[in-house]
Amino acid sequence: MRTKSLKKNKINVVTLGCSKNVYDSEVLMGQLRANNKEVVHEEEGNVVVINTCGFIANAKEESVNTILEYVQKKEAGDVDKVFVTGCLSERYKPDLEKEIPNVDEYFGTSDLPNLLKALGADYKHELIGERLTTTPKNYAYLKIAEGCDRPCSFCAIPLMRGKHKSTPIEDLVQEAEKLAAKGVKELILIAQDLTYYGLDLYKKRNLAELLQALVKVEGIEWIRLHYAFPTGFPMDVLEVMRNEPKICNYIDIPLQHISDAILKSMRRGTTQAKTTKLLQEFRAAVPEMAIRTTLIVGYPGETEEDFQILKDWVKEMRFERLGCFTYSHEENTHAYNLEDDVPEEVKQERANAIMEIQSQISWELNQEKIGETFRCIIDRKEGNHFVGRSEFDSPDVDNEVLIDATKFYVKTGDFVNIKIVDATDYDLYGEPA
Repeated sequence: MRTKSLKKNKINVVTLGCSKNVYDSEVLMGQLRANNKEVVHEEEGNVVVINTCGFIANAKEESVNTILEYVQKKEAGDVDKVFVTGCLSERYKPDLEKEIPNVDEYFGTSDLPNLLKALGADYKHELIGERLTTTPKNYAYLKIAEGCDRPCSFCAIPLMRGKHKSTPIEDLVQEAEKLAAKGVKELILIAQDLTYYGLDLYKKRNLAELLQALVKVEGIEWIRLHYAFPTGFPMDVLEVMRNEPKICNYIDIPLQHISDAILKSMRRGTTQAKTTKLLQEFRAAVPEMAIRTTLIVGYPGETEEDFQILKDWVKEMRFERLGCFTYSHEENTHAYNLEDDVPEEVKQERANAIMEIQSQISWELNQEKIGETFRCIIDRKEGNHFVGRSEFDSPDVDNEVLIDATKFYVKTGDFVNIKIVDATDYDLYGEPA
């Protein structure tokens, strides 16, 4: 006979989707640990919490498949309870409850206190900045705001995350200090939109002031900026980047498209001329800067001409880092009213064509690095290589610097000067200088 009452509950948190979800899972795990609960991340546990993503079709499919997988485990008696939280259940809770009723309970993105209660824990307000980090110990994400006020036609994030809400500077400094005390050396600033930071709290865009406060945190050596919206970008940030060695010469600025007709339909509030001028200003102010962007192809009404404009522009701008997605037709967004008229195979061909151009650009830029020495942080050891990154590279999405572990020893979590001896389109090979 199975005596469940004697079984110790171990809570397994499974994270899907973006770095903002990673952050939310870490906060949840920190709260559970403070409530003396045994909690693990993506390991075995008899109580499962799935933090879902509902952004685009592929992500939704992965989330649904993961829920079904754990529901089957529950039915087989391998797990006792399955809870679902995050963006997918924020957006589709009634549908999910109907289609997958065997989940114990569904929670939205701002339901943390209720989720904790269901797990037999109390929400502790005093735990600002207390998280159980799941990333390698040398870096952590710092979420500086939640939600988004932008009206982009293709995006469902405001439906799932609500209006933009900045976290006060003093709370973020406190969180950064706690992370530094645990050995974190690199902070990756994330939000749905960094550009908007502070408008709600301080009545002005205040990212530069936040950066000036964060660089004073002892132990933090790198601060990296992710997800800045191009329209209304606070230019004083560039000055801080240029003058403060701790701010990485790196920015992730999702531009989505460049054809004026598509930008207008996407409701991006900008034009090709304005975007190009902004990027020229970035490069003039911080010549060393690596710019990462993401693009969407196959948006409703995207003609061959629009796509050609995009291709020519990618060739001209020579982005250091670039990702490309195919358009996903999302219900309840403004673009859902348009006809999703670009066939799936054409979307895929266009995405492949953009990535082929980028791969050549990336190869050329990497060849120029051979013989140069860069300060790198060592993230991990994998097979016969230590894997590091320069300040121009973010984890999981950008170039990596590979060091032959059969010849050299470097310590994970340390900064090391690495001389680049070889390069491919997305990897650099180096040795300690």
